[in-house]
Amino acid sequence: MEIRQNVRSKPASYIDINMFFIVKRVVDIIGSFILILILWPWLLIICYRILKKDGGPILFRQVRMGKDNRPFLIRKFRTLTNPSKVIRSLPPHPFPKSWNNGVPDQFNFNRDPYQNVTHTGRWLKKYRLDRLPLLYNVLKGDMSLVGPSPEIVEIVEYYNEYQAQRLQVKPGITGFAQVNGNTNQNHDQKIRDDLFYIKNCSLKFDMIIKYRTIKHIFINGNFKRKRLL
Repeated sequence: MEIRQNVRSKPASYIDINMFFIVKRVVDIIGSFILILILWPWLLIICYRILKKDGGPILFRQVRMGKDNRPFLIRKFRTLTNPSKVIRSLPPHPFPKSWNNGVPDQFNFNRDPYQNVTHTGRWLKKYRLDRLPLLYNVLKGDMSLVGPSPEIVEIVEYYNEYQAQRLQVKPGITGFAQVNGNTNQNHDQKIRDDLFYIKNCSLKFDMIIKYRTIKHIFINGNFKRKRLL
């Protein structure tokens, strides 16, 4: 709760909000460009390892929903086995038709039970290295370094008005919901954390989230399985 109090911001003027997003975009461009330059040898090593250990394809591609309901294509290093041709021909996400009032609070998206994490995928997911290709989306302008996680289009179709508020900002590679919870957060927890970030977004808040991300990935080896704030 202490950090929540520290990052709560006072109502900002229109000029202040616009200036924040301008500076945030500059930070995203410079940060993603520098990280790509520094990490390109690792990108090549990961590509080689995936091909050698798990075969192709190297990248996982999927359309996600961005700011203001604008869909875009993400690319991540593939961490799951390839589904069979039969599974690939099935509907992508058969979500219930009864979600008329929005995505249920207790909903938690699970991966395809017919797919398993690959040998390389285990350590890619542990250290979140599968997300490195998303730096291209940040450089391009589809995403930010910090923001709500990019949601699957089929889930966004069921958003109610309250849930749709998380689409007011660009999605991020990391965000408050990720460092404040765990990978098993239900949908309501994720939405509440994302909306708290949107309401209180600032350069200070972004720096705290980046620090938490580095700490829990590269020091602890993974995100803790409990809520931090």
